[in-house]
Amino acid sequence: MNPYQQKKRWKYSLLTFAVVIASGSLLYTQYLVRNIARSERTRAQVWAMSMKQVLASDDNDFLSYVFAVRDSSIVPAIVTNEQDDIQLWRGLDSTKTAIKLQAEGNKKLKYDPAYFNSELAIMKKEHEPIKLTVLGTPWFVYYEDSNLLTQLKFFPYIQLSLIAIFLLLAYTAFSSSRKSEQDQVWVGLAKETAHQLGTPISSLMAWIELMKEKFNAEDDPLIGEMENDVKRLEIVADRFSKIGSRAQLEEHKVYDVVKDFVDYFKIRVSKNISFELTGNPHLQAGINIPLFDWVLENLMKNAVNAIDGKGNIKVDVSGNKIKKQVFIDISDTGKGIPRSKFDTVFQPGYTTRKRGWGLGLSLTKRIVENYHDGQIFVRDSELGKGTTFRIILKHTRHDKQTAA
Repeated sequence: MNPYQQKKRWKYSLLTFAVVIASGSLLYTQYLVRNIARSERTRAQVWAMSMKQVLASDDNDFLSYVFAVRDSSIVPAIVTNEQDDIQLWRGLDSTKTAIKLQAEGNKKLKYDPAYFNSELAIMKKEHEPIKLTVLGTPWFVYYEDSNLLTQLKFFPYIQLSLIAIFLLLAYTAFSSSRKSEQDQVWVGLAKETAHQLGTPISSLMAWIELMKEKFNAEDDPLIGEMENDVKRLEIVADRFSKIGSRAQLEEHKVYDVVKDFVDYFKIRVSKNISFELTGNPHLQAGINIPLFDWVLENLMKNAVNAIDGKGNIKVDVSGNKIKKQVFIDISDTGKGIPRSKFDTVFQPGYTTRKRGWGLGLSLTKRIVENYHDGQIFVRDSELGKGTTFRIILKHTRHDKQTAA
């Protein structure tokens, strides 16, 4: 299992654990809500029966007991007749259950119809009414959940939301800190690699010059290729030395930059793989050539590895004048990438090869986005037919003189 798959498995495990905790919290809260709801239903029934006894009994001693039972029930309730005319109520907002009126100097109380109708509508939606028969007349007791029960219903969602916000902030802070540490390690390793390459490169250059003099091989093509490879090593060392520093971008014709690398690369791979370069030769963009060659190298190496035996790699340079963008499409006839892996391939550690490190495309994405302010993504891929990667750079200007 590669590091990316292991990291992904840990994420799914933690997510599953979080879902179990959240589900358990919600289920237990719902269990409490159901129990309290049953208790409040019972209290509403007790209050309804006590009101029936108050209205039907003349025993003062018994009524004192009934009043005590009634007043212990604090569930908001409204009593109506068959015509929905409100007869009694309790537990409602005392500031809204009456309106003070002035009539010939006497204060009278009268309930607010709009408030009562609103509360009655809510109670009808929440619970079935409790039916009573008082002095031969059917009455209906409607009630609603207490404030405690209402708060308990929403509490787990508020609690889980706060926990989620906290975890998100903690994860963001942790990821930022970890990314900063990784960047420091990456920059330090890159610069140390550039430093270590410096000495053997200088030695190789000296040995090549010595071979030219000793064997009079100034024009030998093999010596020329050796010089090209040493220059390539210098470029590699220069790439590593630039990591962590702000890359200096210069205007270049994108087609020419790509052509120079393709010409270098194609003679170093199997003859069974053919290369094709097409597109507009006049489009320009800000490019750091040593770093951008690294991008092309990683993409083309991946393309070569994806081709089983004989195949073709095509590079097309095009542009969009309206959006001021330059497109570089690198297509191969390899084994393809599943659509579900289009984003995954750029993750550090992801690789399909047994000996791969899974850093090539991750590094490529970093160079394109961080150093060239561009974009890179899998434009299209089909299993068994091939893949196309697209790089988008900012178009600086069109060379009119050359185009003419």
